[in-house]
Amino acid sequence: MSSDTNSAKSNKNNTLANNNTTVKKLLLVVLAMFGFGFLLVPLYDVFCDITGLNGKTSNTAASYNTTGIDSSRTVKVQFITRNAKGIPWQFEPVINEINVHPGEMKVVSFYAKNNASYDITGQAVPSVSPGLAANYFHKIECFCFTQQPLTAGSDVEMGLQFYVDIELPSDINTLTLSYTLYDISEKSS
Repeated sequence: MSSDTNSAKSNKNNTLANNNTTVKKLLLVVLAMFGFGFLLVPLYDVFCDITGLNGKTSNTAASYNTTGIDSSRTVKVQFITRNAKGIPWQFEPVINEINVHPGEMKVVSFYAKNNASYDITGQAVPSVSPGLAANYFHKIECFCFTQQPLTAGSDVEMGLQFYVDIELPSDINTLTLSYTLYDISEKSS
């Protein structure tokens, strides 16, 4: 029986050691997942910078400093708008697309109407597709640079002044500028 007792103690010690090893491994996995989650946004930004994906545009005004207009080339710029969930605005481009020559400055307008019975402050967030083209789409003036407060039932026409850089890769013939409108009323109060 002493041999059985020693064997049971040995099995119990082995099981305890295996459990401790498993717990340590699981804790390392949890820490690694937390670290990865913490680093995900910076890693994503680096990945997007390297690959040209995502279509983030600058949120600051560019100056119109082109070296000329490439009138031998035409680029179609499309405009798309959408409302984030919960913002009862009508939000749309006045024109859906425009043809531009790289280096040529253009002005377009977007219409917004607050259909709610209360005041709302909106903020438009732009993106450009294909993502690589975001580096060549320059906004000189844009309603997306500032918050847009609208009283209940009021409407506004908002301007965008832009140009497409003459260095835009020749294989890109169409750009799509998309705006998503968010209700930031609570943040702006």
